Amino acid sequence: MPGHNRAPICLVSGGVAVVFDLATDELPSVVYWGRADGNHAIEAAEQLSLTSTPSVMNSSLDAPRAFTIVPTEREGWSGIPGIELRRAFQLAPRLSLVDVTSSGQAAEFTLRDGAAEVEIRVGYELDTFGVLSVSNRITNRGETPLEVVAARSLLPLPARAAEILDQTGRWSHERVPQRTPVRDGIHHRQVRRGRPGHDSPLLTVVGTPGFGFRHGEVWSSHVAWSGDQEWIVERLPEGAGTLSAVLGGNELLRAGEVRLAPGESYVSPSTLFAWSDEGLDGLSSRFHGHVRAFPSHPSTPRPLVLNTWEAVYFDHDHSRLLDLAERAASVGVERFVLDDGWFLGRTNDRAGLGDWTVDRKTWPAGLGEISASVHGLGMQFGLWFEPEMVNLDSELAREHPDWILAPNDTTGRPWRHQFVLNLAEPTVSDYLFDSISSLVAEYSIDFLKWDHNRDLHEAVSRLSGAPSAHAQTLATYALLDRLLLAHPGLEIESCASGGARVDLGILRRTHRVWASDTNDPIERQSIQRWTGMLVPPELVGSHVGPSETHTTHRVSTLPFRLVTALFGHAGIEWDLTRCSEDELAGLHEWAEFYKSRRGLLHAGTTVRADLTDAALALHGIVSHDRSAAIFAFVALVSTAVGHSERTVFPGLDPERSYRVRLRPELGSPSLHQISSPRWFTQAAEERGIELSGWLLSTAGVPLPVLNPGSAILLEFSDPNGPS
Repeated sequence: MPGHNRAPICLVSGGVAVVFDLATDELPSVVYWGRADGNHAIEAAEQLSLTSTPSVMNSSLDAPRAFTIVPTEREGWSGIPGIELRRAFQLAPRLSLVDVTSSGQAAEFTLRDGAAEVEIRVGYELDTFGVLSVSNRITNRGETPLEVVAARSLLPLPARAAEILDQTGRWSHERVPQRTPVRDGIHHRQVRRGRPGHDSPLLTVVGTPGFGFRHGEVWSSHVAWSGDQEWIVERLPEGAGTLSAVLGGNELLRAGEVRLAPGESYVSPSTLFAWSDEGLDGLSSRFHGHVRAFPSHPSTPRPLVLNTWEAVYFDHDHSRLLDLAERAASVGVERFVLDDGWFLGRTNDRAGLGDWTVDRKTWPAGLGEISASVHGLGMQFGLWFEPEMVNLDSELAREHPDWILAPNDTTGRPWRHQFVLNLAEPTVSDYLFDSISSLVAEYSIDFLKWDHNRDLHEAVSRLSGAPSAHAQTLATYALLDRLLLAHPGLEIESCASGGARVDLGILRRTHRVWASDTNDPIERQSIQRWTGMLVPPELVGSHVGPSETHTTHRVSTLPFRLVTALFGHAGIEWDLTRCSEDELAGLHEWAEFYKSRRGLLHAGTTVRADLTDAALALHGIVSHDRSAAIFAFVALVSTAVGHSERTVFPGLDPERSYRVRLRPELGSPSLHQISSPRWFTQAAEERGIELSGWLLSTAGVPLPVLNPGSAILLEFSDPNGPS
């Protein structure tokens, strides 16, 4: 780049440094990503640049290899390319650096290939929490169409990053962690569902072998996009510059999906990267801070919710629902959500989707009565929609079959008896906006449960014949943005047959996610633990259901269900009209405890212990000043261990003392023992027991032996504060 300073660029924020080398004739390279250590990375930037040239290998290029910000074959990179383009044929761009802009926390590199007539701007921004956002802007500078095949964001990793952790799953059993060693070759996860899916990787984490929640050095990436995705870890024998492997990914584009006319640009979704030397909890802390800084992040306390689905399903008897609303208000519910079944022809899941008008057979006077009753009881009123889908048995599908997103000669295969609407067509989006917006205004709706119950297979526009998952995702974002602009204060939940659309693209315009369609507390303990790797608890819907779970038919105790649902945006999914007085009283106490503690539960630091016994789990929320905390100790299944070893409560301050109390509001724990450890017996008393932070956080204490499917809730507070 003639005339430009080739000095290294160093971004520093949140205890993290990212250093770019610009000294060679190659494109810029990331030569360091990790701990900032004060100004050391800045002071050593020149030396990092000096030492960024690897050896020249035998039987190899005659010059040292580089791994640049847009790795291609030009630099001798034989792995997956950063950028792939096509005009009449596949292009291997030969990019040159033409401009650089940078500040303390952001840098943008402008690259051009004159022969290929393309310009690429690669942007990096390091936020105050140490999360690095990377995106690519590709502009067609030629006079013929340019197809974007891939626009990946990739960062290099050191050799000690030798183990991969990501997630998989299925409906009602999302967020299953899986580990594999880093090997030569590529670990390439592709999402071709038009949404992230129940098997979404969520985060790809690469770290030092055996890393856990509280230990190990880890590097991670997240694709902040709600459509097709790809996730990459790759290692070649020749490495990546002076480093070993690469991490990243971005939107997965289908052939012909993004074709740029002359002068047009494509901006990739952001890929987010985070580093920590404090294990997975360190990553969570960074991502939670990043999400809590979103302009859309709720600024008011998260209301206790009752959702009607598992209470009434499609049986919308308005008198029964009014009774349910009164019961909900009596136990402390603050938001009442009317789920599926209220709109035209919707008596089952085979009909009605797309006809967003109130069914007068079910609700002769409309929804005005229940909305007024709910608001009169002091609760917010929410309503379920599935705007992106349609049943063939609907007025909409009969009048506008061309609105279905599918190849011309077919509707494609049904999924839950439904098909996809082409939101990228303005007439479709306008219809949905007008329908939803008018209902929000007419019935003073405070909250939308926005569902998305199928994958997008054969997502092809009938008008253009082009694949449309990309356009569908952008159109969904635009519709959400339009509704929120028209109705300030409206909140929206992202539900996708449970947890199939959980990502930081959708969470920039929604206010919570439904983590899973199962409320089974055994399943939920794991689902919420791993969803919380990325999403802070106040955005994760977590509901108490009846004793027999709808999805698994497992029976569980009320205290266990209450403890599990507490650690999220809490709610109820239960027909309260069939609850006993004892159950209603238990729900009321739990609701009051939730409301009195949500300032901590929804703003503190999430911590999880690394226990040696997989049958047990210990997790909690610690206030930022570490003066208070709430922990749950959980037995998921029977354990072969006959006693409890000393167990450390992570995140507490060893220099403090704490009053430790077993909270009675959620019911008595189910114990598998003759007697409890002495300290625990005192913690169960009204004033609890005072213990040192050092003992709790460093030496640990023995815990009681629990029966499987049970939990205890412990609160830690200032011993000089109110009891």
